[in-house]
Amino acid sequence: MTGIGDEPFITAVKPLVDAMGGELVPPDEAGPDDVVLAWEGADVVAVRLPQLADSLDHILAAMERKKGKPLADLDRKAKQEVVRILEARGAFSVRHGVETVASALGVSRFTVYNYLNREKEG
Repeated sequence: MTGIGDEPFITAVKPLVDAMGGELVPPDEAGPDDVVLAWEGADVVAVRLPQLADSLDHILAAMERKKGKPLADLDRKAKQEVVRILEARGAFSVRHGVETVASALGVSRFTVYNYLNREKEG
């Protein structure tokens, strides 16, 4: 993050930006799709948001870190819980979202759809 100081505001927002897979850039390098954050009337930093597909990969990697093992190594109940969390976060509205999640969980697309349908029925 060249050109950006270690200001308290930047220190405060960095964990959020990292969690969503974004990137902090100097405000004068912001593009039209970047979000410029101001503090006390001055532009402090810009956030470059990730592409949706990259966000899903980032979310899956974060879930693996939280679980402490590959998602494919989880038991069925834990995989169902992962699918519920991902559905709540909109993972399945991303193109190839079901395929991406199925691959991360080590299950078929059919199984992911079953997990989703089971949640809606129950």
